[in-house]
Amino acid sequence: MWSNKFGRLMLGLYSRKRSAVCGVTRSGFSWTAVCKQRTLWLQRSACLKTQQHAVPCPISLRSVSQTTVDPDEVRRFQSLAGKWWDEQGEFAALHAMNDLRVPFIRDNLLNVHNTRHPGKPLAGLRILDVGCGGGLLTEPLGRLGASVLGIDPVEDSIGTAQLHSSYDPDLRDRVCYRACTLEELSAEEEGEEEQGAGQFDAVVASEVVEHLADLETFAFCCSHVLKPGGSLFITTINKTNLSYALGIVVAEQLLRIVPSGTHDWEKFISPVELERLLESNGFSVQSVQGMLYNPVSGAWSWTNSTAINYALHAVKVRDEQAGESGSHPEEDTAATHS
Repeated sequence: MWSNKFGRLMLGLYSRKRSAVCGVTRSGFSWTAVCKQRTLWLQRSACLKTQQHAVPCPISLRSVSQTTVDPDEVRRFQSLAGKWWDEQGEFAALHAMNDLRVPFIRDNLLNVHNTRHPGKPLAGLRILDVGCGGGLLTEPLGRLGASVLGIDPVEDSIGTAQLHSSYDPDLRDRVCYRACTLEELSAEEEGEEEQGAGQFDAVVASEVVEHLADLETFAFCCSHVLKPGGSLFITTINKTNLSYALGIVVAEQLLRIVPSGTHDWEKFISPVELERLLESNGFSVQSVQGMLYNPVSGAWSWTNSTAINYALHAVKVRDEQAGESGSHPEEDTAATHS
């Protein structure tokens, strides 16, 4: 009964975005109040920031820490470190997301690299999985033949990932894990040969950037560890009223799809803002595609709308291309939408 009721609620919210967000459910829950309260709160926050700073600062408050790690986020995921491989638990939606994100990464990498390896299509490629957690995405990429390094600041999550991968002999030579941050790994490469040249063919950050303290440092370090022409794959949540209503109010507070407090709407980022950030750090965005989760079926699907979740593929600009003026990136991104 509950699944059917909330299924109708979710479908109604998505298909009638404006009326659903600003309507009233039969239980008396007012979406109008949610929207208005959220808007007023943001306006007051903006006014306070303006009053407190005589000189406006164009950099986001979360972009001044010089570290990607948010201690509150680390503590939150520390408490969940032993639950990564419970497919019916708190990370059920991430398990289901593999049906979209694994082919998304595989197909785009095959388009970039001409080599073909039947049965192991990603053989010969080195991939860095940032914020790997328990290895939910690291393992399937390894099974496709890639050499994958998963990193995460939560040591217990790394322990869970190492234990789970040890049960599969096919992964022993392809997947490894380290308890460290992206900036720590990037700093290590400064001392390596080729004067810090990138070591990875691809960097993956799936459902990670909305938990980071500093996106500027994240983008810089991703560029640093990537080879020229390397790919960056990101899945995250857009910063819209709809993402707040569905991603936080519904997913966390009503349906309990993820634990309450998992997400902070202030850390969500729009595709336009993310693309601007990546371009300023030497990337060219190739594609942006919307994603939609159905809480009734527990499945993800692609959608034309990026109003809630979306996936992004960017490529590190090669040195010879850095000085060239190509087509406008927004045109390239628009051309890839389907």
